[in-house]
Amino acid sequence: MLRGKLRVLQAYSEEVTQELSAHLFSISPEDKVIFVTFKTFEEIWKFSTYYTIGFLGHCLENVLFDPKLWLQSVEEDMSVEVTFQQDILNLIYKCILMQEGSFFASCTANQMFDSSTSGGDLYLEQGDIAQFEPPFLGSGWSVRCLTDGARGTAPKPSLEPVLAFNQWYDADGPDELSIATNDRIIIMGLLVSCFDWFIGRKESTGEVGLVKTNMVRPEDTYNSEDVFLDGEDTEFLGLQEDKVIEETLDLLKKKHSLTNCVQTEDAKHEELKLHIQRVLSPEPTFCLSSEEKNSPTDPASPSETPNASCPCFFVPHIVEGKNHTEDFMPLFTFLENSNYSLEYGALYHLTPDQLSSTTFTGHSDENQLTTFLSVARETARKKRLFWSQTRICFLLGKLCVGRSKFSQARVYFEEALSLPREVFTDFRLLTNIYYNLARIYLIQKNTDSFFPMTERLIALLMGFSFCLEIVEEDSILKQILKKAILSNNKQAQARANYLLAKHYWMRKEKDKVIPYTERLLVLSCEDTPICTISPSGGYLTLGGLYNELELANLSSCSFRRTSLDPSTTITDSLSCIVQLINHFAPQQEPCMPCHLAPYLHEVLSLTKFQEKQNGRHHTLSHHLTVCLSEMFSKHQMLDRAIQYMHELLETSPPSHSLPISQMNSALIWLAWLHIEKRQPDVALDILELVLATMPEHCTSPQEGEALNLCGIAFCSMGDLRRAVENYQAAIDICQEYEDLPNWAVAQANLGLLCLKAGATGLAQSHLTEAVQIFSELDIDGHEESFITVLLELGKLYVQQGQIHYGKGCYEWALLLSISELQATSQLCGLYSSENPDQAQCIIYSLHHLQLLQKTEDRLQTANAMETLSLLYLSLGTHKAYQAALDYTKSSLGMFIDLGLKEKEAYGWLQAGKIYHLLGQTELVDLYIQVRAQEVALSTGDTKSILNLLETAGDIFFNSEQDRDKAITFYRDRALPIATKINSVHTRLRLCNKLTELMLNLKIHGDAVEYAQTALDLSISLGERLSERVAYHRLAALYHRLQQSELAEHFYLKTLALCPSPLQFDEETMYYVGVYQTLGDIIFNDVKVKPYVY
Repeated sequence: MLRGKLRVLQAYSEEVTQELSAHLFSISPEDKVIFVTFKTFEEIWKFSTYYTIGFLGHCLENVLFDPKLWLQSVEEDMSVEVTFQQDILNLIYKCILMQEGSFFASCTANQMFDSSTSGGDLYLEQGDIAQFEPPFLGSGWSVRCLTDGARGTAPKPSLEPVLAFNQWYDADGPDELSIATNDRIIIMGLLVSCFDWFIGRKESTGEVGLVKTNMVRPEDTYNSEDVFLDGEDTEFLGLQEDKVIEETLDLLKKKHSLTNCVQTEDAKHEELKLHIQRVLSPEPTFCLSSEEKNSPTDPASPSETPNASCPCFFVPHIVEGKNHTEDFMPLFTFLENSNYSLEYGALYHLTPDQLSSTTFTGHSDENQLTTFLSVARETARKKRLFWSQTRICFLLGKLCVGRSKFSQARVYFEEALSLPREVFTDFRLLTNIYYNLARIYLIQKNTDSFFPMTERLIALLMGFSFCLEIVEEDSILKQILKKAILSNNKQAQARANYLLAKHYWMRKEKDKVIPYTERLLVLSCEDTPICTISPSGGYLTLGGLYNELELANLSSCSFRRTSLDPSTTITDSLSCIVQLINHFAPQQEPCMPCHLAPYLHEVLSLTKFQEKQNGRHHTLSHHLTVCLSEMFSKHQMLDRAIQYMHELLETSPPSHSLPISQMNSALIWLAWLHIEKRQPDVALDILELVLATMPEHCTSPQEGEALNLCGIAFCSMGDLRRAVENYQAAIDICQEYEDLPNWAVAQANLGLLCLKAGATGLAQSHLTEAVQIFSELDIDGHEESFITVLLELGKLYVQQGQIHYGKGCYEWALLLSISELQATSQLCGLYSSENPDQAQCIIYSLHHLQLLQKTEDRLQTANAMETLSLLYLSLGTHKAYQAALDYTKSSLGMFIDLGLKEKEAYGWLQAGKIYHLLGQTELVDLYIQVRAQEVALSTGDTKSILNLLETAGDIFFNSEQDRDKAITFYRDRALPIATKINSVHTRLRLCNKLTELMLNLKIHGDAVEYAQTALDLSISLGERLSERVAYHRLAALYHRLQQSELAEHFYLKTLALCPSPLQFDEETMYYVGVYQTLGDIIFNDVKVKPYVY
């Protein structure tokens, strides 16, 4: 089955392969091989990434699995495994890099390079990454060292290109902890060997600061495998389980509802009755526990902490020589604190404009504020208020940055770092200073200062999670990743990718999050993972991002990987379901798509482990089970649908969170399933238990539904009297509650029962009433029942001789049954023949194709594609030819799969014709002379072979190029077959085409033979027009061969066959031409030339 799907995959694979960053080349269904190619190394990087994180197989599942296979995969382990030849991919990768002209590679051995700059030779060790340029015009390889920029050359260096992701990426004091030998340093955050610094705390004093990495030796107990800090959020979405469950329940309730049904023609049983009695027994009202009522957010969490704000300070006018110490005291009191506070955090986050307008008031302009802070700085220095001086320097630096005075800002920031203090305890301030200095060094291209400063900032990013909020630009983070790549440190790469992904996520640059999240997942999938990341959160994040970018296949693959990951939670799985429902099953569609069945089943399995802890999971489990049951029932997998409902009853406790009405609805649905399974006795037992729980003197709409199904069950068992009683009771209750859908169904069922019993008068009355009620309903969801009633009522009218009424019922049913597919088909016919409009015809044909694809009628789909190909071909543009070729190939694949040899042969022929029109002559012979003829010959049908050979010749005959190739098809292949089977009309047609073709190609001698044959055949058939055309062509040929007497003879024969009087205006011009030609022949060739005076 999957091989057959592979044959038609080409019809739908363009979108899939584009999302996978590959270009489809061909498909070999027999070998189960798909050939793809790549044009850039970025495509190879993405394709390899999707393979590593498990997307390729799921992508193909989306295309190859039909609804029943998706449902079977719930119970059976079904999946598509994808493998590819890594050596071939590596070869393509290297070829692409060679074409790029410059790429990054790792040395596979220690080697020397002749220096191309001043100084000694360049030496690179094994594992060093450098930039290489392939030889050009006989020169050797060029290399550039990435650490110092030194260059060198070598004839054939030993190298291996770096990973495609790395290829893409490489495209550009007082804060130190005083330590002594044998001091024990507790690592805060992460210690990564490729970075110069890390954050440590001295065990003896508790002081925290920067420590040189090369000055310590980690103990054996140190675990450096993780890339996340304690308490750091490893997921970006921040999902809350209660909210996700509520959203899922809302969607599930909309997607499953009990259908109103019109009747159409053991030990486990007792156990089922016990389960039903248990779940229907009275139970206490469900209440949320105190833990469930509380908000899932921790009261102490930062999200509930009131936003802190820093106080305002008045800026007086500064008079030179005056002591302003008193004016500065409020500011000093606020700033002179060695530890961090929330007010400081608010101050650090302010922009220069906010500092000038909100924190400081009373000044006329920014210069006055700068003067005030400068004097305050000097005063703090004299009074040795170092923390006040540090923070004032920081504020002055920010103001200077805001005015693009980077050199002055650098002075202030460096002063803030140089002030004497025992230890730097405000690490948010330190991070802000480092970050601003690094930005300034980068702007000023001061690499000597930039890299050491970046190393210190990296240590803070590796040690404190809050630092990422401070780093506003990505240049520093990219520098971390670059150094991690050059050092080949996977742990550092993972941390850097996480920081970059989180950085872009916080700034809502979602498209930039994707490559770093993908890379983080790739690192987590390696044989020896370098981090303990939970992949489910990463896949879920990717799924949402792909969804926003409308990459449906990749989004679906991400959600599938989320649900399959062992680390997934109910919240993750439900989030996948919510997003998939919103994307693939919009609100207007009443049912759930079948490819969601595995997700629902997996969440159902997860809820079984948590039902004792949270009542919400009972509700969720109930709706998931009913939804799955409806999916299986829709595809006639009744055993599995019933099994789900039985499992629900077995696992539901007597005291649960569901209202009794919802449980009754589920039991009524189970009863209907047993009726469909032709087990009416089981259905009756279920319905009697449901009815027994309802109040005796207080009816409800659900009682009407149950009584209607009781009527169907009794009817199935042959107890018509009790069936009538139940139908009538259902009608009375539905009428009382104005439950129109069930009222109409009950009336219809009673009418059909009366009809079965021969009571035609009662049947007509009830069916007419049902029609009237159905006509008042919104037709969506009731079409099938309504049409059934109309057809039965129409048949009854016809049997009674009331033809007019019967015809009305039939026409009404026909109007309701004309589906969108049928209407679109009619419109295609209208615009193609009756009211020709090429553009409209293409539009409706495209829509028709989309509808057919949903029906999975592959023959009709292939025919629709064939029609679309012809429509596009008639437009005559290059773009239209390409579209025609795509549809031709798609239909060809389906014809091959369906075994329609004749259709297949003409498909190959049509593809060859389009390649001929596109000028791709190298493929024309393959498609026409090899594929099409081979398939045609395999049919063994001589007439089909003859028609195909003639059609193949017509391709070249009607073309402007390679017209001589038509002769081979006409003369050497088709004509002998036509002669053998004595197909006179085909011989005449082929001889006429050969004569015309050879006349144009100036093969006059050979053309005479076929022209004479055409004449003889025309005379034998009595076709005067063909005879006249043959005489004319013979005359023209003899004229070209300078045989004037014969030319004159045949022209006169032509004229003798012309009708008299003339039938068309154009015949006048024809006569003029022939007589002029005859005059020339007589004057120049036949008669004696006149004298020349």
